[in-house]
Amino acid sequence: MLPGRPGESGAVVDSDDVTAPDGSVYNQLDVTFVRMMIVHHGQAVQMATLAQGRAGNPQVLAVAERIRGAQLPEITLMKGWLEFRKLPVDDPRGGHDHTTMAGMQTPEAIRALAALSGAEFDRRFVAMMSAHHEGALKMATDVLKVGKNQQIDELATSIVAEQSIEIARMREIVSG
Repeated sequence: MLPGRPGESGAVVDSDDVTAPDGSVYNQLDVTFVRMMIVHHGQAVQMATLAQGRAGNPQVLAVAERIRGAQLPEITLMKGWLEFRKLPVDDPRGGHDHTTMAGMQTPEAIRALAALSGAEFDRRFVAMMSAHHEGALKMATDVLKVGKNQQIDELATSIVAEQSIEIARMREIVSG
């Protein structure tokens, strides 16, 4: 559904045939990716915030801070991308179970992580965040195959590069 002009109703358009006010093209798959990635990044930021005061290894804390530093601005960018297109951040159709997204952790797993500290926290954080990042890699790779928007393509490419490196760094920390 494409919002109409003031006073006009919205119109249903082919998901591959939407042009933003700036002339850029996007499709429903770009929109879905952005909405899902906002939630996905939100959980990564939540987990990264837990590292403060719990991480035993300063390198784990440094990775957590890097995650926060990268993903908070990306959340802002993605919300702005939707707002520019006059699209709601939340899917108006509702019904999406975010816990089924690739890499998402359960509320129970987040609570269990919050209860840990030191080396136990570090090991569990790395395992959970690595799985979380792998989910983001899958989502980003998927949108790169089917999305239409150049800005989302650039964001997804950046997510793949950054999060692949972070997975390798985290695994080095706990294995080394």
